[in-house]
Amino acid sequence: MAAIRARRRTWLRRGVSFAVAGIILLWLGGFLLFAAQLPRQANLQPGHSDAIVVLTGGAGRLQAGLQLLLAGRGDKMLISGVESGITVTELQAGQGVGTDKFDCCIELSYQARDTRGNALETTQWMARHGYHSLHLVTASYHMPRSLLLFQRAMPAVTLVANPVIREHVKLANWWLFPGTMRLLAVEYSKYLISLLLVYA
Repeated sequence: MAAIRARRRTWLRRGVSFAVAGIILLWLGGFLLFAAQLPRQANLQPGHSDAIVVLTGGAGRLQAGLQLLLAGRGDKMLISGVESGITVTELQAGQGVGTDKFDCCIELSYQARDTRGNALETTQWMARHGYHSLHLVTASYHMPRSLLLFQRAMPAVTLVANPVIREHVKLANWWLFPGTMRLLAVEYSKYLISLLLVYA
């Protein structure tokens, strides 16, 4: 009996080891595909949408949103997830955009604290204005998770992705830069969690 129990424990340990190794390989394969598909260049898409939505959290996003707005790609722009206490005047400083444009066409929203919050906040704002399409502006590495959550929250809304490339995020040779590798690994893991939550 002791020998049988020992064999069972051995097979159990081997089974667990194989399962863990399989999970790691699946994660790694998915991560490589995720990293390979991220846009390497800023891509401000043409065409007109009802609105432009900028997700706060990284350099270059506000500037990209303003470029779209000034180019007539949307009628209004929402900046979602603005830090409490930040005013329109502070955001306007140094942007080279007149006060009239900020007054007429740009709204700030302060409730969102994460990407899911951005999606819910934007859904309410879009419904309030009767909008049905938007240009979404966020970092390249953040775009897959943002699109997933926005599509889930607003299945009837047309989303146009406008990824922003951050200078310090070295997407071209990400495996050579530990900081970028760590950032992408964390973002991919968050994407998987969001995927499970959306389709669970």
